[in-house]
Amino acid sequence: MPTTTTLLLFFSSSLLLALTPGPTMLLTLSNGATAGMRIAAFGMLGANLGAGLLITATALGLGGLLAASEAWFNALRGLGVLYLCWMGWQLWRATPRALEDRWAPATGPAAQQALRPSTPSAKSTTGVTPTPRAAFLRSFNVAISNPKTLLFFGAFLPQFVDPSAPQAPQYLLLGLIFLGLDTLVMLAYASAGRQFVRVLTQRGVTLLNRACAVGMWLLASVLALYRRS
Repeated sequence: MPTTTTLLLFFSSSLLLALTPGPTMLLTLSNGATAGMRIAAFGMLGANLGAGLLITATALGLGGLLAASEAWFNALRGLGVLYLCWMGWQLWRATPRALEDRWAPATGPAAQQALRPSTPSAKSTTGVTPTPRAAFLRSFNVAISNPKTLLFFGAFLPQFVDPSAPQAPQYLLLGLIFLGLDTLVMLAYASAGRQFVRVLTQRGVTLLNRACAVGMWLLASVLALYRRS
């Protein structure tokens, strides 16, 4: 098993990485602001499942396989870029409904009717208040479709694994530490989004969503231009 010094170094490095804004963090911030902590929690589950699968793939050596195959890397990168661009468009076109209604309790037909969007543009929006399933799938797809993340895990995690000891328990421990820290940071992002909505106007929430959309497009550009060393 990794030594205490190795674990402390991994903990510090993972915390720094988790604090770096990425697509799943932007989604978490948007979910917290527009849909609340419950929906944001489903997004966190999706992001953690995606990251967990990438860590498992790294333990199985798939990161090295992807690094050796230019065609597979470019194909997965193209899918990741397209998905980030699409998610950015969904966030950009989101039109929040009235702030005073968004968190109102819905206990009957009349209340449910009051919570429905009243304009055609709001009715057609899919990015304002995602369902738990939609939030889960969005974050999962964003996490799993980034080949740069798999390459990163492939280069990062093995540095903290003792090759002379059984590797599966080590990857499990390191993965749990990373996912735990990532979850705490996502909770902070979701809470920040939830607090923003208490002080922002309806236009302010729209601008927050659009800022997240621009962030998605910037990350898509970085991924599109990324070249392996």
